[in-house]
Amino acid sequence: MKSQFFAAINQICDEKNIPRDKVIETIEAALRAAYRKDYGNKNQEIDVSLDNESGLATVYLVKNIVDKVEDEDLEMSLKEANKYDKKAKVGGVVKIDVTPTDYGRIAAQAAKQVIIQKIQDAERDVLYDVFKDRENELINSIVQRVDGRNVYVNLDNKTTTHIPYEHQIPGEKYYNGQRIKLYLDKVVKTTKGPQLIISRTHPNLVKKLLELEIPEIKSGLVEIKAIAREPGVRCKVSVYSSDEKIDPIGSCVGQKGVRVQNIMDELNGERIDIIQWNESIESHIKTALAPAKVAKIVLFEDEKRAKIYVDPDQRPLAIGKQGQNVRLASLLTGWELDILDVGDLVDKDTASKEKAAKATLENISDLDLDPAVIQALEDANLTLVQQIKGLGSKDFLDVDGIDEEAAEEIVAALAKVA
Repeated sequence: MKSQFFAAINQICDEKNIPRDKVIETIEAALRAAYRKDYGNKNQEIDVSLDNESGLATVYLVKNIVDKVEDEDLEMSLKEANKYDKKAKVGGVVKIDVTPTDYGRIAAQAAKQVIIQKIQDAERDVLYDVFKDRENELINSIVQRVDGRNVYVNLDNKTTTHIPYEHQIPGEKYYNGQRIKLYLDKVVKTTKGPQLIISRTHPNLVKKLLELEIPEIKSGLVEIKAIAREPGVRCKVSVYSSDEKIDPIGSCVGQKGVRVQNIMDELNGERIDIIQWNESIESHIKTALAPAKVAKIVLFEDEKRAKIYVDPDQRPLAIGKQGQNVRLASLLTGWELDILDVGDLVDKDTASKEKAAKATLENISDLDLDPAVIQALEDANLTLVQQIKGLGSKDFLDVDGIDEEAAEEIVAALAKVA
């Protein structure tokens, strides 16, 4: 019958997911250190053997057999060695049982902290080995505990870690026992052990959920070209298929929108817009700005910047609440997008007028406005005077950081340069 000692070892191995041999090796090393501390010295070679049945430890002093002894800690003459082993020969080793009579109690006390530390180190090594190969993967987890902003989760029912606040979806509520999916971005070795960088806000979480939910993406028939995301609020995904028989948008949305709805539910109701990627950047920008309808696009290739002309009633849709729609479209396409009124569009016959207009103020930063107001407009991707011409004070209240007083200030500044 196995001893309680080894029963405890087996339990540690199961709970911590650590190989049994590694735990035994760790304990033997700790017992060697305990013996050297209380009975021997650091120069001696000590060996420890654990009995699988009784769990008792036997300590051996190991010495090399030589003709002439120069180091008594490590060497022994053949004559002395024969007292312990009649078959001993020069060049061999002899093991001498030096187990103290009260070693069990003393060893347990002396080795306790070493064992704990060694097991923690082994647990960290196993954690690193297990998850290093799972970077850039979707991981199932169960919320174990919520403590203020700290959310602790159990990964694969074995490893407990926490979701950093900056990687939590804004506004999402977590509760004990909740099942959520996480994206494992990286596994980093630190002085405190391996750190798992897990996230609910990473754009690749959406990508992995789409691969999980949509067979056409997983098989490669539909390709995800780009993802732009504001976690918990809205996400734009551009998709493409080289197979003309496959509708990439229809494949992602699913019948009655069930496929994309499942992903939205997993992301706390975050809205997901699926758009079709196009090799033509002009066409791609138009679809990226949906639901707004674009009248004309002027591209500046060198700057990767585009002027987007829309009808006045389409401008709020193109910009979106607090500049969200144009910001996501810009991230998705990789181009800076300036939303302008179609009334500002000039043709070739009025080139001289356009040249004269350039002499007037063009950038928001040129207006006589408070720096904080200018920053709020620029954060909403409103950087040109032409973009905000004709807007009233109520229109500016939708911009984050703009109150009624600031809105009136902007309207007054525009009136001076009209």
